[in-house]
Amino acid sequence: QVQFVESGGGLVQPGGSLTLSCAASGSIFSIVGMGWYRQAPGKQRELVAGMLRGGITNYADSVKGRFTMSRDNAKNMVYLQMNSLKPEDTAIYFCNALDLRKGNWGQGTQVTVSS
Repeated sequence: QVQFVESGGGLVQPGGSLTLSCAASGSIFSIVGMGWYRQAPGKQRELVAGMLRGGITNYADSVKGRFTMSRDNAKNMVYLQMNSLKPEDTAIYFCNALDLRKGNWGQGTQVTVSS
């Protein structure tokens, strides 16, 4: 299983932007699908973006048009560009394989959207 380490979170005002990064401890080339997940206080962890190795992406309705996921297989990195952030985007963000048997959860990175 691959271990992931997320970074790039922080405090941002509504309407602002952040780019999250996810570094994998091993090769992600063999992982067909990668995802970004988030967990808000008191809520279950949810999948917000998924990307297949060929580049096909899918987004939760709540972030569609605002978030963009990308992956660099050569660098074993996954990214999440987040624009037009809203207070309801506040959560801890994690990356992992879409098939959770392929990866281990990291600590996540906190994103707080507040004025």
